[in-house]
Amino acid sequence: MSSLSQGMRMSLATLLKPDHERYEGVRPIQVHLLRISYVLVLVLVGQRSWAALIHHQGDWEPFLATALSMWASSSLLSAIGVFQPLRMLPLVLFEVGYKLIWLIVVAWPLWSTDRLVGSPAETLTYAFLPVVAPIVLMPWGYVFRKYLWIGRDPRGHQV
Repeated sequence: MSSLSQGMRMSLATLLKPDHERYEGVRPIQVHLLRISYVLVLVLVGQRSWAALIHHQGDWEPFLATALSMWASSSLLSAIGVFQPLRMLPLVLFEVGYKLIWLIVVAWPLWSTDRLVGSPAETLTYAFLPVVAPIVLMPWGYVFRKYLWIGRDPRGHQV
């Protein structure tokens, strides 16, 4: 086996193995994917939301202004996530939460009655459906340890 393929195999194994020293038991691959997702939010969401906020003229529709402000803030906070990906997980949890709630409360009733296509909600539905990615990529063990089992082990015992 060549040293290059052996090095690649070791790198892949390192990426997939929980790293207790640097990432509190989270796999490096998850940390790197989180960083990529923060960059995507920073660039894509940031560009759209900030452009809309900066170039808007006239009075604001309050709910639209609220949503754009929230997305602009999320894009700024994502810049922190690029460098501190695990510390900014609550931002990702917030994103997952509001998108799932919106999909269940707004999109699902329209879709289930064949009224989604052509509705004002159709575009946002397609924008929110990729919420599956952060759900799948989320280091759930870390989330439970850090935010839900505070001071307890996974079985609920005091530590």
